[in-house]
Amino acid sequence: MGRVAGKVAFITGAARGQGRAHAVRLAQEGADIIAVDSCEDVSSLEYPMATEDDLRETERLVRELGRRVMVRKVDVRDQAALDQVTADGVAAFGGIDIVSANAGVCGCRPTMDLSDVEWQDMVDINMTGVWRTVKATAPHLISAGRGGSIVLTSSVVTMVGAANVAHYSASKSGVVGLMKTLSAELGKHQIRVNAVHPGNVATDMLFSESTLRVFCPDLENPTTDDLRERARGGDVLGQGWVEAVDISNAVLYLASDEARFVTGVSLPVDCGRRIG
Repeated sequence: MGRVAGKVAFITGAARGQGRAHAVRLAQEGADIIAVDSCEDVSSLEYPMATEDDLRETERLVRELGRRVMVRKVDVRDQAALDQVTADGVAAFGGIDIVSANAGVCGCRPTMDLSDVEWQDMVDINMTGVWRTVKATAPHLISAGRGGSIVLTSSVVTMVGAANVAHYSASKSGVVGLMKTLSAELGKHQIRVNAVHPGNVATDMLFSESTLRVFCPDLENPTTDDLRERARGGDVLGQGWVEAVDISNAVLYLASDEARFVTGVSLPVDCGRRIG
């Protein structure tokens, strides 16, 4: 039996990167998956978002594992769409047990240079989108009466601070505040709420041209090798980054009965970046 066998997981930002890894890892351990992603570019960001083809690939990977899967093109800024896909998922699969509010974006710019649009897009997706996801899903966990696990994706930047990411840091810090409040409110329903705090993660977002320029501003055409060399100095394990599955393993733990008494916790997966 898998560690989340017979459970249903609702995952946002599931078309690629960490979200896809979460979908696959939870499916490997027996969960059926409701996978959503906006699959649309965000004009204020300098790198492309996932595509509908990416989302279909997530669907294929889960189906190959023999699990049921529902995929939908949904933006976490759209409450009505989140409410609808949640209702559809509950009707199709009989309920929801696990919520991974993973959808998020990143950008880098000096605070005083940020535009109103850059600030608002970051907050709307990274923080308000998490709130909307929980608002759509938590009532179904409550009404089912069998408890559950909600895992919010924050960032290690909330623990260490960093220049030029005010909008990102503020949004991810807001996620921590949400986690603490939600864990207090939902505990009486045996619903646990925790946060994972990734450091650098080997995804398309980290390897985008804009991120490479942030880490290597002195290089004309920085590569991922250049990025790794610079990033290694920031963590005590000297890795530079972790793989998406490393975050998924943390999500799996928090979603499983192994963490049945763990709630209100911030779990960093960062190679020790916060203490480096």
